[in-house]
Amino acid sequence: MVSTPEVVLCAMVAVVFWTVPGLAIAQRIAPSVAWPIAPALGFAVHSAAALPIFFLVGFSPPAIGAAAALTLIVSIAALARQQPAKSDGMACVPALAVAAAALLAVAPMLAILPKNAPDGVVLAGPIFDHAKVAIIDEMMRLGLPPNNPFFGEPSRLAYYYLWHFGAAELAIPLRATGWEVDAAMTWFAAFASLMLMMGLATWFAGRTSAAFLVLLFGLAASMRPWLVWAFGAGLLYKYILPPSGFAGWLFQAAWVPQHLTSASCVVLAAFLIGQLALRPTAIAAATLALVVAAGIESSIWVGGVTFAIAAPIIGLVLLIGVRPRPPFLVRSAIAAALALALVFPLAHDQFAATAARGGGPTLALEPISVFEDFMPEEVTAIIDLPGYWLVLLPVEFPAIYLTGSVAMALCLRSRSLDASRKATALVFASLSSVSLAVSWLIASTIGENDDLGWRAILPGVLGLTIFSAIGVSRWLGLRARLAAGAAIGALLLGLPDGGWLIYQFAVGLPRRTEAAFAATTAMWEAVRRNSAPEDRVASNPLLLHDMTIWPVNISWALLSNRRSCYAGRELALPFASLSDERREEIDAQFVRVFAGEGTADDVRELAFRYDCRIAVVTTWDKAWTSDPFAASPYYRLADAENGRWRIYVASSVAEVKERAGKR
Repeated sequence: MVSTPEVVLCAMVAVVFWTVPGLAIAQRIAPSVAWPIAPALGFAVHSAAALPIFFLVGFSPPAIGAAAALTLIVSIAALARQQPAKSDGMACVPALAVAAAALLAVAPMLAILPKNAPDGVVLAGPIFDHAKVAIIDEMMRLGLPPNNPFFGEPSRLAYYYLWHFGAAELAIPLRATGWEVDAAMTWFAAFASLMLMMGLATWFAGRTSAAFLVLLFGLAASMRPWLVWAFGAGLLYKYILPPSGFAGWLFQAAWVPQHLTSASCVVLAAFLIGQLALRPTAIAAATLALVVAAGIESSIWVGGVTFAIAAPIIGLVLLIGVRPRPPFLVRSAIAAALALALVFPLAHDQFAATAARGGGPTLALEPISVFEDFMPEEVTAIIDLPGYWLVLLPVEFPAIYLTGSVAMALCLRSRSLDASRKATALVFASLSSVSLAVSWLIASTIGENDDLGWRAILPGVLGLTIFSAIGVSRWLGLRARLAAGAAIGALLLGLPDGGWLIYQFAVGLPRRTEAAFAATTAMWEAVRRNSAPEDRVASNPLLLHDMTIWPVNISWALLSNRRSCYAGRELALPFASLSDERREEIDAQFVRVFAGEGTADDVRELAFRYDCRIAVVTTWDKAWTSDPFAASPYYRLADAENGRWRIYVASSVAEVKERAGKR
């Protein structure tokens, strides 16, 4: 199912492959933090540049191998020949801290790995959002641009898939599966973000202790367990909304590593803008363009909306605060234009899909909800506004919210900072403020969750983590016991929930269908034997639906390595250009068929309207005893395992006529 050695191999190759070019570039533009920012920088620059190239030359193993070899050769040659610019103090992240970061990054990865149980396989909660493994498989199997693997509409995939492209690029030469490389990339995204934060914190503070403090703050999560212990869950959640996807680094690293990667790109881009203001070189501008493009192509919510709002504010603050050299504005404009050109194909597809969906604007001025409706709705809407700052942020980010804010404010007031650190403090204060404000006031309306609000908080989380580590390391060094003690106390409020999250990632959620899930491995192998790589599969969108927190056919997503003609309501919401009414009609139709209540017309539509070349009926479907495919002229039985599953293949036109004539 998943080979752990293969996952480790993919993770190690990812670190080496993206660190080398990242280091070659960082040594030229930011030598003070070259080593720790190299993994995130290398992924961003290489992936943003490689994606359009592979669109042109084809996404084949020879092309991938040639591009990888050329990247490494050029990068190593550049490292061997270049003389780094003068540094203003190296970011000496200790080797022990690097090893600890690698270990901490295992925690999110554990959430993606299957857990063997006596009766089958157990999965953890975040696996729900990793149904997007189907995107990686699609690119590995059929190249670029990827088609939509979730619904049988003749269109390209409209999604910010750069992170998944990086995973596919890694997996093809290593012959890893989509699930294996997804787990490895989850580790890499976590590790690269930790290295980035440790490097910037250590450089700014001038103390190696800042690196270890970043890791401690990364471990901290919500203070909800303390509140439940103090007030009881019933009383607490009578007034405050239960936990959601609005959460800290550890939670989001496991659930949405693509958005975390985008946040790393955004933080890196903000830092590079600050450096560009002081040293407006052409290579710095080109690097900035690629990093910005990578941020947008990894998450439209983080790298697109949030950074688009933050970037002009950052520029204005720098113009006022550090008075950059004249070429700054010109180089920044060139970088922005190049970034927009790079992201245009993916952005165009997303805008087109949104327009086809209908239903009005995708963003709304809608403050985030904090409180339950224990008062009239009009009153709740008013108190939600201050409740975000006074309740939600302290509850969800007890370790970094106040500590990071105070440390950032003190750095902004300091007169002892050199120009580079002053610019960094200004850009991170601006970015963090915008990040928190976007989550506060703007909501996405696609789907049922506020994905923008949940993910836009990430750049602020990274920025506050960096400055929390800076502040505490300085307070400890200056023996400011009161400030350091208060910060450590706040950190302790978030550690129990962090430990609980890691336990959940490692143990998973035992389900009654865990044995059935393990048994589907052989079924999907049989499906692949009886289908072509481009064929779409019809399977029950609710198959083993209790394996995940929300109902989704995770068996198909992780194990089939085939497209679906309809992957279920939860995946149709973000990936199918359908109106709400039409999506509900299709969902009801597929559920009806696999509940054994489908009509002949339903089966015909599966074959011809939704292009379902393969149909799979299992013993866990109600259709097992009332099989609409068995009597249909549109499908013929191709394979079966008695008492477990049947695989049907769509009939040719001649077969349809022959079978209909016999009736």
